[in-house]
Amino acid sequence: MQNICAIFDIGKTNKKLLAFDENYQVVYEKQTSFFEILDDDGDACDDLMALNLWIKKEFEVLKSMPNFSIKALNFSGYGASLVYIDNNGKAVGPIYNYLKKFPIKLKQEFWAKYNTNNEFFKTVASPDLGMLNSGMQLYWLKNHKIDLFKITKYALHFPQYLSFLFTNLAKAEFTSIGCHTAIWDFDNWKYHEWLEKEHVHAALLPPTNAKECLNVKGVWIGPGIHDSSAALVPYLKTNNEPFVLISTGTWCISINPFNELPLTDQSLKSDCLNFISFEGKIVRASRLFSGNEHGRQVKHLSDYFGMSEEYYKNITFNYKTVQWLRKNHKQVIPDQTELGDLKDCPFVERNLNAFRSFEEAYHQFIMDLVAQQIASTKLTIGIVLPKTIFVDGGFSKNEIFMNLLAEAFFNVKVYASEVAQASSLGAAMVISNTWTKNELSISTLKLKRYF
Repeated sequence: MQNICAIFDIGKTNKKLLAFDENYQVVYEKQTSFFEILDDDGDACDDLMALNLWIKKEFEVLKSMPNFSIKALNFSGYGASLVYIDNNGKAVGPIYNYLKKFPIKLKQEFWAKYNTNNEFFKTVASPDLGMLNSGMQLYWLKNHKIDLFKITKYALHFPQYLSFLFTNLAKAEFTSIGCHTAIWDFDNWKYHEWLEKEHVHAALLPPTNAKECLNVKGVWIGPGIHDSSAALVPYLKTNNEPFVLISTGTWCISINPFNELPLTDQSLKSDCLNFISFEGKIVRASRLFSGNEHGRQVKHLSDYFGMSEEYYKNITFNYKTVQWLRKNHKQVIPDQTELGDLKDCPFVERNLNAFRSFEEAYHQFIMDLVAQQIASTKLTIGIVLPKTIFVDGGFSKNEIFMNLLAEAFFNVKVYASEVAQASSLGAAMVISNTWTKNELSISTLKLKRYF
């Protein structure tokens, strides 16, 4: 019988159950997705009841398999949503979508109370993100869903709710409460005073560390972890030197776990924030909408040059093309400290008539994206300079992106990483002392260096 750690990794689109053996290899995987339902305002949201039923059913299926012995269970999930629990331990109301619009009048009211000196967002280490600041969801609930608010005993971040399903113990956890929630006071390292002033005690559970487990019927159950923080764990566990992780997808997020400096007004305007690692340390992050922009521009280029939308995948890095473009087209020079005018991709201002081929235009587009990325990543670099930059996700497979990034950060080791199931793996690793004596090998990250 094989000892395993089971992980439910619940994303907005895909819901997964994975099992890792004692060498961190995936030995079981089940994936599904659900149609969204409508909340009581008619906005799309996750189907919490369907998800609950699926989780309980799939765990029982895994537990019944004769070749596996479940030693531990943990959860990785998107953390910007709250689940409301009543006195009977039942979820009440829908899991409201963090993409809902936050009422302007309510925002103005909140700012008049708590942002009078324009210091609030620096204190909570996050830009103003509306409902994506999950604490604002609770403030909205109190003012717009009074009946629901009255029966709410606990407001649990989504990963902690997943753990609650198995432990029946309500917990708060640092990676969830510290990631753009507007409820954690980073200056004083405690819940922000606005929660107590508004009598929002449902969110004031004592915060626990992501490593703290509870034994339930012989299975060690973790408290759950924010998926972005979970994805950082394999790199933290295998590297002793300072590094920056650029996690790429729809968003390209630069994450520096070695920068604990307070945020400035300008860095907040440039979409920077601080969050808390599984070790309880401050992590600096900045983000760009690069993956979304890549999809948009590839479609535009494909239509213009009469190519398929998959054609760009065949384009290899050509340094002679880069040199020609630098000589014949004005290039964007990233600002050394702030994102400034590079918040929008410079390529949108270029005339496609100036390019002789799809290959040439695509090289220029990636050059412009990398100029943005350089500026964004530099926002995360503090006093301690990183020795290494890791890139995972979609752009790690883009040879043009990786070569240009390595050229820009010539004094740093730049690696593309192909770590599989990073957030699930991280969720397993934070509670590893409960189910394995082995440490993750750096070879699991599948690193490729660029010069």
